[in-house]
Amino acid sequence: MNLKPLVVFTLATALPLAVHGQAETAAADESKAGNWQGEAELGVLITSGNTEETNIKSRLALKHEVEKWRNTGEFRSGYAEAEDVTTSEKYRLELESDYKFADRQYWFVRAFYEDDRFSGFEYESSLTTGYGNRIWAEGDRSFLDLSAGAGYRFDRLDTPDQNGDRDRNETIARVAGQYDQALSATALFRQTLSVEQGLDNGATVTESETSVQANVLGSLSMKATYRVQHLSDPPAGADKTDTEISVSLLYGF
Repeated sequence: MNLKPLVVFTLATALPLAVHGQAETAAADESKAGNWQGEAELGVLITSGNTEETNIKSRLALKHEVEKWRNTGEFRSGYAEAEDVTTSEKYRLELESDYKFADRQYWFVRAFYEDDRFSGFEYESSLTTGYGNRIWAEGDRSFLDLSAGAGYRFDRLDTPDQNGDRDRNETIARVAGQYDQALSATALFRQTLSVEQGLDNGATVTESETSVQANVLGSLSMKATYRVQHLSDPPAGADKTDTEISVSLLYGF
Protein backbone atom coordinates (compact mmCIF):
# COMPACT_ATOMS: atom_id res chain seq x y z
CA MET A 1 0.00 0.00 0.00
CA ASN A 2 1.37 3.40 -0.98
CA LEU A 3 1.00 5.66 2.05
CA LYS A 4 2.52 8.77 0.49
CA PRO A 5 -0.78 10.35 -0.62
CA LEU A 6 -2.33 9.68 2.81
CA VAL A 7 0.62 11.14 4.70
CA VAL A 8 0.91 14.21 2.48
CA PHE A 9 -2.85 14.81 2.78
CA THR A 10 -2.77 14.39 6.57
CA LEU A 11 0.15 16.79 6.99
CA ALA A 12 -1.32 19.31 4.60
CA THR A 13 -4.57 19.19 6.59
CA ALA A 14 -3.06 19.16 10.06
CA LEU A 15 -0.74 22.14 9.64
CA PRO A 16 -3.41 24.67 8.55
CA LEU A 17 -5.76 23.38 11.26
CA ALA A 18 -3.04 23.83 13.88
CA VAL A 19 -2.35 27.40 12.77
CA HIS A 20 -6.05 28.26 12.57
CA GLY A 21 -6.81 26.62 15.91
CA GLN A 22 -4.02 28.47 17.64
CA ALA A 23 -5.20 31.77 16.17
CA GLU A 24 -8.68 31.17 17.58
CA THR A 25 -7.32 30.13 20.95
CA ALA A 26 -4.88 33.04 21.16
CA ALA A 27 -7.52 35.58 22.11
CA ALA A 28 -8.90 33.39 24.89
CA ASP A 29 -5.41 32.69 26.20
CA GLU A 30 -4.07 36.22 25.85
CA SER A 31 -3.96 36.54 29.63
CA LYS A 32 -1.59 33.57 29.69
CA ALA A 33 0.77 34.91 27.02
CA GLY A 34 3.54 35.02 29.56
CA ASN A 35 3.58 31.23 29.94
CA TRP A 36 7.00 30.88 28.36
CA GLN A 37 9.82 28.69 29.66
CA GLY A 38 13.29 28.34 28.27
CA GLU A 39 16.70 26.75 28.70
CA ALA A 40 20.08 27.89 27.43
CA GLU A 41 22.87 25.31 27.64
CA LEU A 42 26.59 25.60 26.98
CA GLY A 43 29.42 23.11 27.31
CA VAL A 44 33.01 24.02 26.45
CA LEU A 45 36.20 21.95 26.69
CA ILE A 46 39.54 23.44 25.60
CA THR A 47 42.85 21.59 26.04
CA SER A 48 46.41 22.66 25.21
CA GLY A 49 49.91 21.25 25.51
CA ASN A 50 50.61 17.90 23.85
CA THR A 51 47.12 17.97 22.32
CA GLU A 52 45.22 21.08 21.34
CA GLU A 53 41.51 20.41 21.16
CA THR A 54 38.34 22.46 21.42
CA ASN A 55 34.82 21.12 21.95
CA ILE A 56 31.79 23.41 22.09
CA LYS A 57 28.19 22.31 22.58
CA SER A 58 25.22 24.69 22.78
CA ARG A 59 21.47 24.30 23.05
CA LEU A 60 18.50 26.65 23.24
CA ALA A 61 15.02 25.32 24.07
CA LEU A 62 11.73 27.24 24.34
CA LYS A 63 8.29 26.12 25.49
CA HIS A 64 4.95 27.92 25.48
CA GLU A 65 1.91 26.21 27.00
CA VAL A 66 -1.68 27.29 27.47
CA GLU A 67 -4.90 25.36 28.08
CA LYS A 68 -5.21 23.74 24.65
CA TRP A 69 -1.78 24.17 23.08
CA ARG A 70 1.82 23.27 23.89
CA ASN A 71 4.53 24.57 21.54
CA THR A 72 8.19 23.61 21.84
CA GLY A 73 11.30 24.45 19.89
CA GLU A 74 14.92 23.39 20.27
CA PHE A 75 18.12 24.38 18.49
CA ARG A 76 21.41 22.53 19.06
CA SER A 77 24.90 22.99 17.72
CA GLY A 78 28.14 21.13 18.23
CA TYR A 79 31.69 21.86 17.13
CA ALA A 80 35.00 20.10 17.73
CA GLU A 81 38.51 20.93 16.56
CA ALA A 82 41.80 19.09 17.10
CA GLU A 83 45.20 20.48 16.05
CA ASP A 84 43.45 23.24 14.06
CA VAL A 85 41.42 20.69 12.08
CA THR A 86 37.62 20.59 12.38
CA THR A 87 36.55 17.09 13.47
CA SER A 88 32.85 17.66 14.14
CA GLU A 89 30.28 20.27 13.17
CA LYS A 90 26.52 19.86 13.41
CA TYR A 91 23.35 21.93 13.70
CA ARG A 92 19.91 20.61 14.65
CA LEU A 93 16.44 22.20 14.82
CA GLU A 94 13.23 20.62 16.17
CA LEU A 95 9.79 22.26 16.31
CA GLU A 96 6.60 20.69 17.67
CA SER A 97 3.05 21.90 18.23
CA ASP A 98 0.64 19.83 20.36
CA TYR A 99 -3.14 20.32 20.42
CA LYS A 100 -4.46 19.01 23.74
CA PHE A 101 -7.94 17.76 22.88
CA ALA A 102 -8.36 15.87 26.19
CA ASP A 103 -6.91 15.99 29.69
CA ARG A 104 -3.72 14.07 28.81
CA GLN A 105 -4.16 13.34 25.11
CA TYR A 106 -2.91 15.47 22.24
CA TRP A 107 -2.33 15.61 18.49
CA PHE A 108 1.14 16.69 17.42
CA VAL A 109 2.83 18.12 14.35
CA ARG A 110 6.65 17.90 14.39
CA ALA A 111 9.32 19.28 12.05
CA PHE A 112 12.99 18.25 12.20
CA TYR A 113 16.15 19.41 10.40
CA GLU A 114 19.80 18.44 10.94
CA ASP A 115 23.01 19.45 9.16
CA ASP A 116 25.91 17.25 10.27
CA ARG A 117 29.05 17.92 8.24
CA PHE A 118 30.60 14.52 9.02
CA SER A 119 27.53 12.26 8.77
CA GLY A 120 27.61 11.60 5.02
CA PHE A 121 24.39 13.59 4.64
CA GLU A 122 24.14 17.11 3.29
CA TYR A 123 21.06 17.36 5.49
CA GLU A 124 18.42 15.19 7.18
CA SER A 125 14.85 16.35 7.71
CA SER A 126 11.39 15.03 8.43
CA LEU A 127 7.80 16.13 8.99
CA THR A 128 5.51 13.95 11.12
CA THR A 129 2.10 14.12 12.76
CA GLY A 130 0.25 11.80 15.11
CA TYR A 131 -1.23 11.02 18.51
CA GLY A 132 0.34 11.49 21.93
CA ASN A 133 -0.68 10.61 25.48
CA ARG A 134 0.73 11.68 28.85
CA ILE A 135 -0.02 8.31 30.37
CA TRP A 136 1.41 9.16 33.79
CA ALA A 137 2.06 12.38 35.68
CA GLU A 138 3.00 13.30 39.23
CA GLY A 139 3.16 17.04 39.77
CA ASP A 140 4.53 19.31 37.05
CA ARG A 141 8.01 17.80 36.73
CA SER A 142 7.44 14.04 36.68
CA PHE A 143 5.61 12.47 33.73
CA LEU A 144 5.71 9.89 30.92
CA ASP A 145 4.72 10.93 27.39
CA LEU A 146 4.27 8.39 24.58
CA SER A 147 3.47 9.25 20.96
CA ALA A 148 3.05 7.53 17.60
CA GLY A 149 2.54 8.91 14.13
CA ALA A 150 3.58 8.99 10.50
CA GLY A 151 5.16 11.41 8.10
CA TYR A 152 7.80 11.86 5.46
CA ARG A 153 11.60 11.92 5.55
CA PHE A 154 13.60 14.23 3.27
CA ASP A 155 17.35 13.42 3.32
CA ARG A 156 20.13 14.36 0.90
CA LEU A 157 23.51 12.61 0.66
CA ASP A 158 26.84 14.38 0.30
CA THR A 159 27.71 12.13 -2.64
CA PRO A 160 25.51 9.96 -4.89
CA ASP A 161 24.88 6.37 -3.82
CA GLN A 162 25.51 3.29 -5.95
CA ASN A 163 22.41 4.10 -8.00
CA GLY A 164 23.54 7.65 -8.64
CA ASP A 165 20.93 9.16 -6.32
CA ARG A 166 21.53 11.81 -3.65
CA ASP A 167 17.98 12.06 -2.35
CA ARG A 168 16.63 9.62 0.23
CA ASN A 169 12.95 10.44 0.58
CA GLU A 170 10.40 8.05 2.04
CA THR A 171 7.29 7.67 4.15
CA ILE A 172 8.06 6.94 7.80
CA ALA A 173 6.36 5.75 10.99
CA ARG A 174 7.54 7.32 14.25
CA VAL A 175 7.19 6.26 17.88
CA ALA A 176 8.70 8.26 20.74
CA GLY A 177 8.67 8.62 24.49
CA GLN A 178 9.89 11.03 27.15
CA TYR A 179 10.21 10.19 30.84
CA ASP A 180 10.92 12.97 33.34
CA GLN A 181 11.47 12.21 37.01
CA ALA A 182 12.02 14.88 39.64
CA LEU A 183 14.73 13.45 41.89
CA SER A 184 14.35 16.38 44.29
CA ALA A 185 13.23 19.99 44.24
CA THR A 186 16.49 20.88 42.45
CA ALA A 187 17.38 17.75 40.45
CA LEU A 188 15.80 16.14 37.37
CA PHE A 189 16.34 12.88 35.46
CA ARG A 190 15.22 12.71 31.82
CA GLN A 191 15.13 9.84 29.32
CA THR A 192 13.99 10.26 25.71
CA LEU A 193 13.75 7.56 23.04
CA SER A 194 12.54 7.73 19.44
CA VAL A 195 12.42 5.30 16.50
CA GLU A 196 11.67 6.29 12.91
CA GLN A 197 11.03 3.38 10.55
CA GLY A 198 11.07 3.89 6.80
CA LEU A 199 8.03 2.33 5.13
CA ASP A 200 9.51 2.36 1.62
CA ASN A 201 13.17 1.36 2.02
CA GLY A 202 13.08 0.18 5.63
CA ALA A 203 15.81 2.51 6.94
CA THR A 204 15.54 3.00 10.71
CA VAL A 205 16.81 5.88 12.84
CA THR A 206 16.93 5.30 16.61
CA GLU A 207 17.87 7.99 19.11
CA SER A 208 18.25 7.79 22.88
CA GLU A 209 19.24 10.55 25.29
CA THR A 210 19.76 10.18 29.03
CA SER A 211 20.44 13.22 31.19
CA VAL A 212 20.65 14.31 34.82
CA GLN A 213 20.67 17.94 35.88
CA ALA A 214 20.99 19.55 39.28
CA ASN A 215 20.62 23.14 40.36
CA VAL A 216 23.81 24.77 41.62
CA LEU A 217 22.87 28.43 42.06
CA GLY A 218 19.64 30.24 41.34
CA SER A 219 18.58 29.39 37.78
CA LEU A 220 21.96 27.80 36.96
CA SER A 221 22.31 24.01 36.78
CA MET A 222 24.91 21.41 35.88
CA LYS A 223 23.82 18.83 33.32
CA ALA A 224 25.36 15.50 32.28
CA THR A 225 24.10 13.89 29.07
CA TYR A 226 24.63 10.57 27.28
CA ARG A 227 23.27 10.42 23.73
CA VAL A 228 23.18 7.57 21.19
CA GLN A 229 22.05 7.68 17.57
CA HIS A 230 21.86 4.53 15.41
CA LEU A 231 21.19 4.38 11.66
CA SER A 232 20.42 1.01 10.14
CA ASP A 233 21.51 2.16 6.67
CA PRO A 234 24.08 4.98 6.94
CA PRO A 235 25.79 6.57 3.92
CA ALA A 236 28.88 4.82 2.58
CA GLY A 237 31.87 5.33 4.84
CA ALA A 238 29.80 6.51 7.83
CA ASP A 239 29.41 4.63 11.12
CA LYS A 240 26.06 3.19 12.08
CA THR A 241 26.23 4.41 15.69
CA ASP A 242 27.22 7.79 17.11
CA THR A 243 27.61 8.35 20.86
CA GLU A 244 28.11 11.56 22.79
CA ILE A 245 28.88 12.25 26.45
CA SER A 246 28.79 15.84 27.65
CA VAL A 247 28.77 17.98 30.78
CA SER A 248 27.39 21.50 30.47
CA LEU A 249 25.99 24.50 32.29
CA LEU A 250 22.25 25.10 31.89
CA TYR A 251 20.42 28.35 32.56
CA GLY A 252 16.65 28.17 32.98
CA PHE A 253 14.37 31.14 32.35
